[in-house]
Amino acid sequence: MTTAILGGGLSGLTLARLLHEKGEEIIVLEAEPEYGGLCRSKAKAGFTFDTGGSHIIFSRDAEVLAFMRRMIEGNEQRNQRNTKIFYKGRHVKYPFENGLHELPPGDRFACINGFVRNLIAVEKGEAKKPENFREWIHYIFGQGIAECYMVPYNEKIWKYPTERMSLHWVDGRIPRPPVEDIIRSAIGIDTEGYTHQAVFSYPLDGGIEALVRAIARPVEKFVRTGFLVTSVRKAGNAWLISNGKETVKADRVICTIPVQNLLPCLEDLPAPVADACRALVYNALICVNIGIRGTIPGISWMYIPDKSLGKTNRVSFPSNFSRHAAPQGCSSVLAEITCQPGDGIASLPDDELVREVTAMLTSMQVCTPENIVFTSVERQPFAYVVYDLAYQKNIATIREFCSRSGIPLVGRFAQFEYLNMDGVIRSVFDFVEQDKKP
Repeated sequence: MTTAILGGGLSGLTLARLLHEKGEEIIVLEAEPEYGGLCRSKAKAGFTFDTGGSHIIFSRDAEVLAFMRRMIEGNEQRNQRNTKIFYKGRHVKYPFENGLHELPPGDRFACINGFVRNLIAVEKGEAKKPENFREWIHYIFGQGIAECYMVPYNEKIWKYPTERMSLHWVDGRIPRPPVEDIIRSAIGIDTEGYTHQAVFSYPLDGGIEALVRAIARPVEKFVRTGFLVTSVRKAGNAWLISNGKETVKADRVICTIPVQNLLPCLEDLPAPVADACRALVYNALICVNIGIRGTIPGISWMYIPDKSLGKTNRVSFPSNFSRHAAPQGCSSVLAEITCQPGDGIASLPDDELVREVTAMLTSMQVCTPENIVFTSVERQPFAYVVYDLAYQKNIATIREFCSRSGIPLVGRFAQFEYLNMDGVIRSVFDFVEQDKKP
């Protein structure tokens, strides 16, 4: 029994390892010259940057967290989260509702007043039940928090109107803040949100790619890189997977690549399935990496809702994740810019993006142009799943077709779910646990 796994990212490599440990024969087919997917890292001039955006190791899932930490054992730096929101020139504590006392007085009043008034309306049954993401934000946080931060930031990262986004995904991912925490925060008593993230890990050497390298170690010899799948078809009881030059034969196929890359490889794809796939919305990602001579604030990462500062929605500080991520006497910044495939942002040249990020960091007093000693730009065509209002209908059509075709979908872009690294690994754990050989 040979299992062909399409894709050598975090999902595919974790799946390969677990199936190998069960005694199965596996082969991993990865299109890129190197495996790792969104969890790759590059080292140059003494700086190490993750190419798929900022990654950290944390989880509410004790089993998954233990697995990730076991993979980087002996190569782990644990950090206390110190995360901020850059708001009107201030470093406001993250999550926003835990830093209300740091807001300008007028904004602080608007946030508290809006939260309380909305809470009363909800309890009295006078608030309209939300039907989209924007309405949900207002329903949970009130107008002040919604319009000061939640709506501007979410529209900046998703590049999509929040009123045209579904709300089915928010429960559990965006928690409802306790009333007591809002009151404490407003009067300056320290509170913490997202406590499962308060302490996080990161590889000391190798960037986040060190995690996938460790996962892949027992199965590395079964990974074929540079194999761009162009055709997947069933021939009797066997699957034939081709890159146009060579055909790999397997007893079954498991997909961890984006469904947008899988479906065109299948024969006789029904028009409704093709239409549903084309309708799925997702963001690409541009990472602008900056190496700095000197020190930076001791911040883990920072959210930037203000559009006037440019296109960046988040900056992280890799040299604060790992003391080996930058040369001695230097620091590093990773700016993340999302874009819709083919939009105006996606087509901007690297040098223009670097200039904009440099100007932003200068205005935020993170660094000055004279202190910048290294720059690079990385682009990822698939980064974030966007849950538009038609998402559930479209993904159901695709999943039902793939299920009938006998191709399981596992991982972030195969399942087309907004999964963090721990969610990706959990999806693999669950699949392997439920897996029954044909």
